[in-house]
Amino acid sequence: MLHISLWKRVLILIIVLIGVVFAAPNIFYNRVEGHNDAVAAAAKGESLTPEQQAAQAGWPDWLPSDIVNLGLDLRGGAQLLAEVNVGEVYKARVDALWPEFRKALAAERGTLGSIRRLNADPGVLRIQIGNADQIAEAQKIAETLNNPVSSLTGVGQKTLAITTEGNQLIIQLSDAEKAATDDRTMQQSLEIVRRRIDAAGTREPTIVREGADRILIQVPGASSAQEIKQLIGTTAKLTFNSVIGTSSNPNEAVGSDQEILPSADQKGLYYILDSLPVVTGEDLTDARPDTDQNGYPAVAFRFNASAARTFGDYTQNNIGKPFAIVLDNKVISAPTIQSHIAGGSGIITGRFTVKEATDLALLLRAGALPASMTFLEERTIGPELGADSIAAGKMAAAVGAVLVVVFMIASYGTFGVFASLALAINIALIFAILSVIGGTLTLPGIAGIVLTMGTAVDANVLVFERIREELRNQQKAKAARAIELGYERAMSAIVDANVTTFLTAVILFVLGAGPVRGFAVTFLIGIITSVFTAIWVTRLFVSIWFARRRPRELVL
Repeated sequence: MLHISLWKRVLILIIVLIGVVFAAPNIFYNRVEGHNDAVAAAAKGESLTPEQQAAQAGWPDWLPSDIVNLGLDLRGGAQLLAEVNVGEVYKARVDALWPEFRKALAAERGTLGSIRRLNADPGVLRIQIGNADQIAEAQKIAETLNNPVSSLTGVGQKTLAITTEGNQLIIQLSDAEKAATDDRTMQQSLEIVRRRIDAAGTREPTIVREGADRILIQVPGASSAQEIKQLIGTTAKLTFNSVIGTSSNPNEAVGSDQEILPSADQKGLYYILDSLPVVTGEDLTDARPDTDQNGYPAVAFRFNASAARTFGDYTQNNIGKPFAIVLDNKVISAPTIQSHIAGGSGIITGRFTVKEATDLALLLRAGALPASMTFLEERTIGPELGADSIAAGKMAAAVGAVLVVVFMIASYGTFGVFASLALAINIALIFAILSVIGGTLTLPGIAGIVLTMGTAVDANVLVFERIREELRNQQKAKAARAIELGYERAMSAIVDANVTTFLTAVILFVLGAGPVRGFAVTFLIGIITSVFTAIWVTRLFVSIWFARRRPRELVL
């Protein structure tokens, strides 16, 4: 019906007003962006420079300050394609099994004889049994430590593949457990990369999994790919190990439970360590840059309650002995334990610079990568390309808008003006929604908006043509009835057309990736807003116009 109740009118106007208000910050993009950066710095407790204070005052705090994030192709930045070396996790998992198997087998030493770990390929644990005729019994004991795989795809399968060869037990991860481990490793790597980049203050990065073992990282605004690579490429695996001794020979033979690692800051010095760490970086609850007793940069850390007890007990029982702090297979510090360290806190020294100490604290807080990464591709995209893309997008949008407006006004006169105003509101609503949900606008996204501008008036065209048809079929004096019938009879066609388009866009979003998904997002939002503006906003305009003018004859 042409009449719209008061509450519907108010609701439509409120939605339009909210949309315009929330889209407005995008008109003052640089000013609002500077304001947001200054507010974020203040929230972190940083002291603001005069420029930041001016930027903070450049936009009123009481106004919305959400803006559309510009993607890599618009802002410029860095893109990396990293391959996660998931095989390293197999080795770590199998190495960690040795103490457990040794304990279980040692309990039956009287039957099995001596138990010794042999050198083997990475990811394989070989255990030699003294009494070869008891190898079946040893395998039976080992199987008691073999647990079911905890994943849907591995239901009914075991985590370990335990076989025998002569008097040796051969233990490695089963295929089902390897698949489950790969999935967990990738999820953990994605989360840690995201934490590290977020902690560095980078805005709206794109971090997605590609294939079985690759991660695509796009960081808009980054000055170089190398900078991002250094930030996320460090494993940051921290352990605290007992020191057995030192050596100048990197190839010195060590026991099966020991490892030899180089000093990070003393060339030619190697430490022989117990390979089973006392505590690890996974037990850290906090890490922050600090200074040591001589005023040099260092990193202060704190353990969780469980690790704090372990750490305290170890230091209490090993006073006077050295204790190695190992980061990424290098001993960065090996202080002598002077006293019982209770409370679970300590400090890492290592001749750091202030930046190195700050970066190390950041990495430790974010957690260690479960496996190292190999960077297969790295690209730095300059802001000039983004500026060109934005200018081209603006030009395309302007040309599209002008052509649509000219066509609508030329074809439908006053009603075409209403449709054009609704189109402007439609664009404002798209930017408002993108701003509020924190959406990222890319070049394909601009294409989606431009396409929306072209199709947004389709519903109005259907309505106006139906009105024309009703005017031809009815008496000219019944203009109001023709408008009512035009909206009513065009509704089914509008709904059908937009539902099918909406479903197509949903499929693009679900199955697509990267640019395709960016296009789908803006197109999906555009479909929703265009239906609202075409049906309700233009109808409100027509209703108000008709109530004021009450034309005897409607020419359309």
